[in-house]
Amino acid sequence: MTGYVVFAHGSRIESANEAVRSVAADLARAGGFPHVEAAFLELGRPDLEGAVDVLIQRGVSSIVVIPYFLTWGLHMERDISRLVQRISHSHKDLHITMTAPLDGHPGLVAVLVDRARSAGG
Repeated sequence: MTGYVVFAHGSRIESANEAVRSVAADLARAGGFPHVEAAFLELGRPDLEGAVDVLIQRGVSSIVVIPYFLTWGLHMERDISRLVQRISHSHKDLHITMTAPLDGHPGLVAVLVDRARSAGG
């Protein structure tokens, strides 16, 4: 059974963290995925390890971390990779992988076009 974690940076502004949780819930509904959690690198809860623990308690044996980050920056290159590696070592029976960030996805251009048009462009 596979679980998914939408993993964002996190914010001191709780409504921003709640927006990520809402996106995770939308992913679950749209994809028909019964096991989706939001997690945060900092300034939000749960952290990645906490979200993984919740999914493991539900019987998930494989987890896909989906970074809610735009590009391969410092957090993607260093922090998230380390966290995934640490979780892999802590949970030997768990298969955990990470997708690419949002940059480069063809849907991103469609979002930008929509934003430009809605602004009167």
